[in-house]
Amino acid sequence: MDFLTAADGTRLAHHRRGSGPPLLCVPGGPLRDSAYLGGLGGLDAHRELRLLDLRGTGGSERPRDVQSYRCDRQVDDIESLRGVSDLERVDLLAHSAGAEIAVQYLLRHPDRVARLVLLTPSAASLGFGDDFPARRRAYERRSGPPWYPAAHAALERIAAGEAEDEDWAAVRPFTYGRWDAAAREHAARSPQERNQEGGALYYAPEAFDPPAARAALRDFTGQVLVVAGELDGGPTPERAAEIAAAFPRGRAVVVPGAAHFPWLDEPERFTATVNGFLRLR
Repeated sequence: MDFLTAADGTRLAHHRRGSGPPLLCVPGGPLRDSAYLGGLGGLDAHRELRLLDLRGTGGSERPRDVQSYRCDRQVDDIESLRGVSDLERVDLLAHSAGAEIAVQYLLRHPDRVARLVLLTPSAASLGFGDDFPARRRAYERRSGPPWYPAAHAALERIAAGEAEDEDWAAVRPFTYGRWDAAAREHAARSPQERNQEGGALYYAPEAFDPPAARAALRDFTGQVLVVAGELDGGPTPERAAEIAAAFPRGRAVVVPGAAHFPWLDEPERFTATVNGFLRLR
């Protein structure tokens, strides 16, 4: 574990894993310890993953100013990581909610980004809110497993604003392609790895200006890959294609059999897809 000092004085931890050309990695959650990314399904055999513990997670300090948990306020932390990594331009990967930071980093520093990989991304920065009807349809296609009735009932309580803590745990099987022992272990770590206080401030409405973001992206010449899981409800493969279309050189790929954590569900296919993209010139 290494450390850097952010622009506001917050001490942030970052980790190097694997070997090869560096790949800066932004976790999701929002605000989940980067440990949950692991080696990204074997991608660390091809790239040196430089994993940032976002403020208030993992080995990173909690900031004095809690408003700095807003996703747009964390862009400078990525720039600090780039600086200590001694990289002129970066390949950048972000998962889920971490995509909000990565997209806004791209908007602020377009000359610093060579390639961008967005894994099952959130994209409020570009005006894409949660599409619950699409999420429900995606999840209803998974009605066979024994965990489905309880998960579906919990999903409906969440949609109605009547969720209890146990309902959030009950819907976790939807986010994995297989609800096996590895998925259950990965999911069980989530509550301890997340900064709930910061997560509640992460998506502040003031953080986003989608029309300005869309306009600024028209001039970006770098390549963007949006990775969707075939079984994921947020984003669905259809929504992932829409997100990719917001970038001039964006494209979407769907990992069959995968959901929100495709490197866990289908590691070999995931690694081949992302590594192949990163090797493009």
